[in-house]
Formats: sequence, C-alpha cells, structure tokens
Amino acid sequence: MADAVMQHLHQDMEEVKKDIALIKYILSEEGELADTAKLRLAKARKTPLSDYVEV
Repeated sequence: MADAVMQHLHQDMEEVKKDIALIKYILSEEGELADTAKLRLAKARKTPLSDYVEV
C-alpha cells in the first residue's frame, strides 16, 4: 500500500515539475505584462485577502 502511495506521489510531482517548467518557459518568452494585466494585478494587490477568502 505504501508503495502505491509513493508511486502516486511521484507521478504527481513529475506532473507538477512539467507544469512549472512550462510556466517558466511561457514567462521567459512572454516578457513583460500587458498594461491591462498590470492594472488588474495592482487592483488585486490592493484588495484585502478577506474579500477573496472567507476567514
């Protein structure tokens, strides 16, 4: 049973590693954020976390 859990965790970690590699590639190729994305990010940073997550 423990071997099955470890195998599943290993597979999940390999998928996460691939996803992170893809994200890093996209970010390195894309360069700078668009102006609309910068505005949305600034707005999101000003919004209290409590507006997003029920505490």
